[in-house]
Amino acid sequence: MIVGEIKSQIDSIWNDFWSGGLSNPLSVMEQITYLLFIKRLDELHSREEAKAATLKIPMERRIFPEGRDGRGDDEMRALGGRPYEDLRWSRFKLFEPKEMFEVVDEHVFPFIREKIAADGAMAKHMKDARNAIPSAALLAKVVDKLDKVKMDDRDTKGDVYEYMLGMIASAGQNGQFRTPRHIIQLMVELTEPTPRDIICDPAAGTCGFLVGVGEFLREKHPELFRDPTLLKHFHENAFHGFDFDPTMLRIGSMNMILHGIENPVIEARDSLAEDIATEKERYSLILANPPFAGSLDYEQTAKDLQQTVKTRKTELLFLALFLRLMRTGGRAAVIVPDGVLFGSSTAHRAIRKLLVEENKLDAVVSLPSGVFRPYAGVSTAILIFTKTGVGGTDYVWFYDVRADGLSLDDKRSDLLPKEKQGPTPEVELSEREHGSNNLPDVLRRWKERNNAERERPRTAQSFCVQKEDIVKDGAYDLSLNRYKQEIHTEVRYDTPADIIKKLKVLESEIADGLARLEEMVG
Repeated sequence: MIVGEIKSQIDSIWNDFWSGGLSNPLSVMEQITYLLFIKRLDELHSREEAKAATLKIPMERRIFPEGRDGRGDDEMRALGGRPYEDLRWSRFKLFEPKEMFEVVDEHVFPFIREKIAADGAMAKHMKDARNAIPSAALLAKVVDKLDKVKMDDRDTKGDVYEYMLGMIASAGQNGQFRTPRHIIQLMVELTEPTPRDIICDPAAGTCGFLVGVGEFLREKHPELFRDPTLLKHFHENAFHGFDFDPTMLRIGSMNMILHGIENPVIEARDSLAEDIATEKERYSLILANPPFAGSLDYEQTAKDLQQTVKTRKTELLFLALFLRLMRTGGRAAVIVPDGVLFGSSTAHRAIRKLLVEENKLDAVVSLPSGVFRPYAGVSTAILIFTKTGVGGTDYVWFYDVRADGLSLDDKRSDLLPKEKQGPTPEVELSEREHGSNNLPDVLRRWKERNNAERERPRTAQSFCVQKEDIVKDGAYDLSLNRYKQEIHTEVRYDTPADIIKKLKVLESEIADGLARLEEMVG
């Protein structure tokens, strides 16, 4: 979380873009991502220079080719004859606005597209990078302000980028790309990732789920950073994300990098349309909030998914995809619209039966309908399941989340101080405050799902339902309201005789009161 000066600096940069003619928040985010990438190239090069100077050895990795004082032979010059040294952030930030704009627009961006884009997870998504900043004055202003934002450590870099991603959402456009951070954290905590997990989000967007896992591992498993094998796995093989939007690929990759994950596997892939033979049964953990309420033609959908469930609905196809991607023993926590839980079509029943009968459905966590406001008011739930291929569902744990710490209207205002929000608040909540934030209670009760939770009545906020109750009518209904029981309190109405009796008592009390009053006055 960023506050104070850094927050003001980012707000100022955002306002400069707006007043400078770039008003689409996603375009602003993309241009900031390009500039942060350019700045990072210079930082990496400077780090290699410092290492080589300290150890008195040649540079192992040179991002900007070497020339004589930066102005050597033609092959040491950038496109258009500009010395490569001028393409470094630390160099061009000192130029006058007109020259800076020329260097960045005509030399830095072509250099990225043609010489850098083949190297590294983030770089490969830069092959079609274009400068969309309309004027030299705006570029100079933004470069100067970005340069002054102190992002020296990983936590600050990550928080700054998260704050800007939040500004995409608050601007009211493209918010569908971003699952609320506290909901991501809840799902990560429920699945408890390990340092050896291979994690995938097939609808990655800004990579919020993958970032959430990275932060969880840093906090819960710091030992992985002392183990070379686990560390290599963390940076190069643990995190996989798919998306077909080039802008999201760039933004998601940068989000990962600024959160300290150096080489995540973020790939351009239409998850529902492409054959996944190379990815089948590869992942031990799936976390996702896929797009739903969509429909695909059968011809556009991967054939192996249609073999699992014959449907055109994206929410059902994604569930089939998750099961294909998961290895045996793998876990998943995914967000689905409520219609998946009780839809009556053959495809709806088939996918629920697959989860219950052939795998282990662990939990259904019902979310309040305002969680994704102001972008969507649809009711959703988190499905948590384990791939077994041979069944294993015995009880399904249900939790009815009624409050997530924010108001459930379009404003999504804080109901509690920041230290009391999220699934793992810094300060323990009182019973009254639980009414404003149920998420810590979700985690507490989840850990008791195989013990005390089995004894809770179905009138409680959470309870367990036996598999037999779910399958008995063949519908495999997973909606919480199907099993929840209401508390019925008997209401007794007074008879006419009761009313007359009460009136007589009241009349007597009034008479006594008047008598005492007369005595006092007399």
